[in-house]
Amino acid sequence: MKRRLIVGISGATGIVYGVRLLELLRETAGIETHLVVSRAADLTRAHELDLSAKDLRALADVHHPITDLGAAISSGSFRTMGMIVAPCSVRSLGEIATGVTTNLLTRAADVVLKERRRLVLLVRETPLHAIHLRNMLAATEAGAIVMPPVPAFYARPRTIDDLVTATAARALDLFDVDVGRLKRWGEDIPTRAPRGGPVEDA
Repeated sequence: MKRRLIVGISGATGIVYGVRLLELLRETAGIETHLVVSRAADLTRAHELDLSAKDLRALADVHHPITDLGAAISSGSFRTMGMIVAPCSVRSLGEIATGVTTNLLTRAADVVLKERRRLVLLVRETPLHAIHLRNMLAATEAGAIVMPPVPAFYARPRTIDDLVTATAARALDLFDVDVGRLKRWGEDIPTRAPRGGPVEDA
C-alpha cells in the first residue's frame, strides 16, 4: 500500500507548522502528501509568511481545493495513514468534534476518524474557554489526538525555527515517521543534569 498522509492547514495563527510538516515530509522517502488549505488559512499565510498560495500548494504531492467534497480524501475507501491539521483553528476543531463538516478539510478529518485512522490536531488558541475544552474532549473521545504546539525547551533551542521543527517532528512521530530532526530525551539528551546543574525537588 502506498503510504499517504493528509495535511490540513486551517486559519489559526501558526501556518508555519503546516509548512514545516510538508517540508519535512518532502525529505522523507515513500510518503505521498495530500494537502487541503482553508480560505482562512490563505489569509493567515499572507499575514505570516513570504510564501505564495502557489508555492505553498507546490510543497505537497497532491493539492485538493477546500470546496472539492468529491476529492479522493473525502472517502474512506481512499487509504491513508491518517491526517494532521496544523494549525487547527477552534472552528475546525468544533466541526471535527461535532461531525458537522462544511468543507473538505473537516470532511477529510471526519473520514479519518470513522475509518479509525490517526488524526492529530495542532490546536492553536489561547486562552481556552469551556467550549474549546469540551470540543477537545469530544475529539479525543472520537479518536483524535489533540497536540497543541507547545514547545519543549530541554533540547535548548536557539531559534524559532528549532522550536517549529521540533514540534513538527514530534507530530510526525505519532505516525511512526522519524524525520531525523528531533533531539530525543535519553538518546541525544542526557536524562541527568551535569554536576552543578539544577537540584531535583525532594
